[in-house]
Amino acid sequence: MLRACARNRFRRKVTDSTGAELAGGQLLTKTLVLRRLLERHVLSPDEKRVGVLLPPATGGVVVNAALALMGRVAVNLNYSASEETINACIAAAGLKHVLTSEKVLDKLGITLACEAVKLESFKDKPTLGDKLAGVIGGYLTPIATLERKLGLTSIAMDEPVTIIFTSGSTGRPKGVVLSHRNIVSNIRAFESAVHLDADDVLLGILPFFHAFGYTVTLWAPLILDLASAYHFNPLDARQVGKLCRETGATILLSTPTFLRSYIKRAPPEDFASLDVVVVGAEKMPIPVAEAFEKRFGVRPVEGYGATELSPVAAVNIPPSRSRTTDTDLREGSIGRPLPGVKARIVDPDTGVELPADTEGMLEMGGPNLMCGYLDDDAKTAEVVKDGWYVTGDMARIDPDGFIHITGRQSRFSKIGGEMVPHLRVEEEIQEILAGEDEELQLAVVTGVPDEKKGEKLVVVHLPVKPTPDEVIAALRTRGLPNLWIPSADCFMEVPELPLLGSGKLDLKGLASVALAKFGAK
Repeated sequence: MLRACARNRFRRKVTDSTGAELAGGQLLTKTLVLRRLLERHVLSPDEKRVGVLLPPATGGVVVNAALALMGRVAVNLNYSASEETINACIAAAGLKHVLTSEKVLDKLGITLACEAVKLESFKDKPTLGDKLAGVIGGYLTPIATLERKLGLTSIAMDEPVTIIFTSGSTGRPKGVVLSHRNIVSNIRAFESAVHLDADDVLLGILPFFHAFGYTVTLWAPLILDLASAYHFNPLDARQVGKLCRETGATILLSTPTFLRSYIKRAPPEDFASLDVVVVGAEKMPIPVAEAFEKRFGVRPVEGYGATELSPVAAVNIPPSRSRTTDTDLREGSIGRPLPGVKARIVDPDTGVELPADTEGMLEMGGPNLMCGYLDDDAKTAEVVKDGWYVTGDMARIDPDGFIHITGRQSRFSKIGGEMVPHLRVEEEIQEILAGEDEELQLAVVTGVPDEKKGEKLVVVHLPVKPTPDEVIAALRTRGLPNLWIPSADCFMEVPELPLLGSGKLDLKGLASVALAKFGAK
């Protein structure tokens, strides 16, 4: 980061939708001043972990950078979670302080289980000495000298730099400990695969409590030469579009859910500058890619990651960034593993590696593999075996090395002794319901216990015209096994499908809703 700021002292480095803008020198100066203030007024020398409750914006960037330059571990908390969940994360990480703002606390209306330090309280704290030290460090001090002065040479690559709590889409959030090596290796691999350069501007809409947001939208611009532009609400299509247009953003990292919002609400000229759109978190429906390309002139590609993998593990390469005559994009797949990342398919019961094009459990590894779960060696051992992370995703790897996700292990129901994939049934129902809204997700399939068959499928859907009987009749014409077809009395209409702050479907919430209505009495 020190070197990237020095190379770009007078070039725009970060900006956000409030109009705040910092060149590299200004960014480094502000970070060094905040570092001094935190050391003097807030953090004790032995306080290793520090909470952060801030949206993606210049303030959040400076706070995270200052903590890293202090050798502290940043714990970005999920402000879209409940007060109970946020405080559970605070307790799990043993936090004494959470750096936040008055605006954020007022909007959330929550009471934190530790001391909340509002950034506004620092406004009048910097002394003339602080300001001079910041300017000298940001503009005049040789970087090697600054590095030694800040004590950065004593930080080992395998020391933790952040703890990211998983989104909890399928269970209680777990703290994933990531090191400097994890983050840097992942950024360098992504840079190498997608060929990022100094002219790129990354549109930062993913929150920093999300692994993709922390690694790629926060730290990639800090350690590479590209710039970044932030907005706090990824579903605010008009503001995101306006920011993209005003900053000439070239790279967007998103989810299919967010893209659907932009397709409906942003004018074509807003995203005209985009050259790369990578989506993850959920499977990208081809109609969404087609609708986005038709409206904005750039076709999204799919990637794949997990918090435990720092998080990017595989990606398709957009045609404009391809540097080879070989195929490096296969639609419908999540791409090939990033440089340095390994992938294999194993039998989920025996752990034996399977041949190409055979479906099984996807395992991945490499320098991006997490240090482990926070204070939970048993859970770590469950998912990390001999240097391989057991993703929980069922997949196959084709002969060309492209990975095709076929479903989550947790998104199967065992009905009459047969494993029924929720995702496959969901995709068939989506096609039946789609009509003119083909890029909008209309239904999700989940499972609840059933006395007779073990489990039964439940379809949670938005208001639609076809009746359950009509949907079932259409499913029967598609050649699905009878066990895969839900009963007409197991359809449930909801006004909207619940989402997590990361843009993923809240699968845990959906399962709870279905269980409450259809579970055994």
